[in-house]
Amino acid sequence: MDLLNTLVDKGLRRETPTRAEALAVLATTDDELLDVVAAAGKVRRHWFGRRVKLNYLVNLKSGLCPEDCSYCSQRLGSKADILKYTWLKPDEASQAAAAGLAGGAKRVCLVASGRGPTDRDVDRVSDTIKAIKEQNEDVEVCACLGLLSDGQAERLREAGADAYNHNLNTSESTYGEITTTHTYADRVDTVRKAHAAGLSACSGLIAGMGETDEDLVDVVFSLRELDPDSVPVNFLIPFEGTPLAKEWNLTPQRCLRILAMVRFVCPDVEVRIAGGREVHLRTMQPLALHLANSIFLGDYLTSEGQAGKADLEMIADAGFEVEGAGEVTLPEHRADGGCGSHAGGGACGSHDGAGCGSHEDAGCGSHEGGDVCGSAPAPAPAASADEPRPDLVAVRRRGAGTDLAPNA
Repeated sequence: MDLLNTLVDKGLRRETPTRAEALAVLATTDDELLDVVAAAGKVRRHWFGRRVKLNYLVNLKSGLCPEDCSYCSQRLGSKADILKYTWLKPDEASQAAAAGLAGGAKRVCLVASGRGPTDRDVDRVSDTIKAIKEQNEDVEVCACLGLLSDGQAERLREAGADAYNHNLNTSESTYGEITTTHTYADRVDTVRKAHAAGLSACSGLIAGMGETDEDLVDVVFSLRELDPDSVPVNFLIPFEGTPLAKEWNLTPQRCLRILAMVRFVCPDVEVRIAGGREVHLRTMQPLALHLANSIFLGDYLTSEGQAGKADLEMIADAGFEVEGAGEVTLPEHRADGGCGSHAGGGACGSHDGAGCGSHEDAGCGSHEGGDVCGSAPAPAPAASADEPRPDLVAVRRRGAGTDLAPNA
């Protein structure tokens, strides 16, 4: 297919595709899907080999958010039956992080619900970062605390933070339909503050909220312009008790096309499969590793994910390897030059959830009787790929904020 050959050539040169080419990827048929994955996989392997970076979420403060983001189980007015608790103490957060690091994660993502941190909150998170780094000197720490005020990114950097996550989530033209308590411009401003402070910027999107192909291309091109180092791709988990509870718009094939499009537009950045991979990619998750070079290990913020052991087995069985703590994730030209150093405007970038509370509210895992993905007590009748799967949405009941061991 001429389109795919063109996109591979552009990806190897870090050249931006046209909007028409990006839209064409999303419009490919199921018969063409493996060709799309193979083409995007060439770009992924060129820049990242067969390495998979593992990231681990620690939810420092759950629920009770004053923002009204329609996709989020922690939002104002949410009736989702999630865990609710105030700030973890630094030693509690450090213990939670240790579980993920023991499972192979090299980055810990510290997330707190809310519009944005107060100066006292920044002090709390700074103490937590220091506690984690005292125990694990080489660990990367990414903070995700919502909208930043002037000077807060610098303070997090001084405390030892390596990155800051704040997702754009959807296109500027439709953002007001998803959230009314802050603006798209507010989010862009926070990503720029992180950049300016010397933090590795991480910003991504949420697919499956009823957006069009044009919306998806708009937000990914906006991300490329902002030039974060990593781009987390979340797939909406329609939590009961949220306004988007009935939005089941994704199939495994659709998710793969979206990941391929992101890889072509952002060829040399860390593309992370974030919330919702277990619910929407399901048994197609191994194919997605040919597109993304990063995933979350274990559970998410308010939902349970695939068992950490199953994640590691999936990576190995698919012929990939876990990225070691001593390995540099980004290609040399990005790692040396830093954010924004790329020819022709660069590429886009990094990591887990975003915004007020970093909504990695996705995943599956506990089903009836506490089982995890793939271990339900009895086989369910076969379902079509586009059929809603609320049975795969499991609210997190373990790990941070509980007395139970985390999943990592």
